Amino acid sequence: MQYFIFRNNTVEPYFGTEDTGYSGYDDISFVAQEASSYIWFYQLPYKYDQTALAAEIEGYAGKLRLVCQQIPSHKSFIVFTLEDLYPIRYTDSDIRVVDAIKKFNTECRQLAAEYGNVKIIDFSGFTTRYPLEQLIDWKFYFISQMGLNPRLSGDFKAWFSKKQESMELKRKKCLVLDLDNTLWGGILGEDGIEGIKIGGDYPGKAFLYFQQGLAELSKTGVILTICSKNNEKDVLEAWEKNPFIILKQEYISAYRINWHNKADNIKALAQELNIGLDSFVFIDDNPTERELVKQLLPMVEVPDFPSQPYKLPVFFQTLVNTYFRVYAITDEDKNKTLQYKANASRVKEQQKFTDFSDYLRSLEISIKIEQANEFNLSRIAQMTQKTNQFNLTTRRYTDSDLQGFLQSGWKIYCISVGDKFGDSGITGAILLKPEEETYEVDSLLLSCRILGKGIETAFIRTIINMLHREGAKQLIASYIPTKKNLQVADFYDKEGFRTIGEGADGERTYVLDLDKEIGIADYYMITIQ
Repeated sequence: MQYFIFRNNTVEPYFGTEDTGYSGYDDISFVAQEASSYIWFYQLPYKYDQTALAAEIEGYAGKLRLVCQQIPSHKSFIVFTLEDLYPIRYTDSDIRVVDAIKKFNTECRQLAAEYGNVKIIDFSGFTTRYPLEQLIDWKFYFISQMGLNPRLSGDFKAWFSKKQESMELKRKKCLVLDLDNTLWGGILGEDGIEGIKIGGDYPGKAFLYFQQGLAELSKTGVILTICSKNNEKDVLEAWEKNPFIILKQEYISAYRINWHNKADNIKALAQELNIGLDSFVFIDDNPTERELVKQLLPMVEVPDFPSQPYKLPVFFQTLVNTYFRVYAITDEDKNKTLQYKANASRVKEQQKFTDFSDYLRSLEISIKIEQANEFNLSRIAQMTQKTNQFNLTTRRYTDSDLQGFLQSGWKIYCISVGDKFGDSGITGAILLKPEEETYEVDSLLLSCRILGKGIETAFIRTIINMLHREGAKQLIASYIPTKKNLQVADFYDKEGFRTIGEGADGERTYVLDLDKEIGIADYYMITIQ
């Protein structure tokens, strides 16, 4: 089964019954070992005796800890916080129940700090969307012991699905922003640098808030780009001279400031950044521009822009929650802007050379290969979730899955790549499943931003040589085709693997005899840790 859910009332309408198991009410005596993941979804009992209610809540923390100890560390355990949907306070000074809830929720977060497989979902993120009287349907509570209104089950499933994507680190990568009447009020070409509305009184203050939010969003790894019909010289001057503009050039990874149509400009940005168009969100105040992009680039997300600047804070909140929110970010996420800017510098550098090998040698490429550990496991899991183009099998894993593989004897390595223009961080991984004297490549993937420099060849050959030195005899590998990974269809063929099986859907299985070491170009500085 996919999920086994610990609960203290009827919750089947919210999680369904297909491939899902449930505990008895307030019963932690049984933990279904066959479950892939677990959920703790306790709700506050509806009791009038505040002393008894507080005592019952205080007992939940001990039960939750006992369950944590029984769940394998490589299996995900999702814990929902407690929320009071039917608060009864006889006196303002009686906060026993409030304190008990706060203490339990604090204990949840403490458990998440202790157990790497525990993820916390703040249930208030759902409950605060509705008035209290909508959260409970007393008829269903008395008939079926449903603590939450079953009419909200559809909304809950959609909300929980978003939370699951957040925990799996799935989100859009790039935000494409217009300028005039989007990042500031007015038109730069007509109002001038001093005349555009940014900062100060309304509406400038609203645009300033919006820019502040976007600046913070970029620090979580979201790539900011500009697509504006303007004179480039005017914008560069505004970035330099207007002291109220927050999103100056250092926040922007790439831009297209010209008079071309915006669909073509967005395609050019995708090519420059080397990321798929389905990773983009386009923000523009002009409905005609939005419609053009919707029609010509249907894979790009195009939310409606607010009609009035005072609506920008709510718009920004929705933007984050819908497209960019994740459970946690990695160090690589924090450095995305610098990494993509460095990529642009590499493209310019390449134009100076006629011999590609000379260009690669000039980059001074360093490749660090290290085994999976507590510090890089989340990043490796994130790459399995997000990497599509150079991904031979496109299997998606969580950090708990990877922890389980390590405990089963798998070898998992990641690579960090840098050159004279900057550090790209952890940008590739390989997962090797042992079979006696043979290993199987379960996953091999590299971030698109390091492709085109032969790093994938240096990586796989280093791994092959390591396995050879350790006494392994063969390496099995597979290619599973998708719509996005056709560029790697012949990767193993080029690396000397021989085909031993083919499927009707284009899937191929390969083998390589590990009877010798393979040469690697000397302009890669490779270290193994």
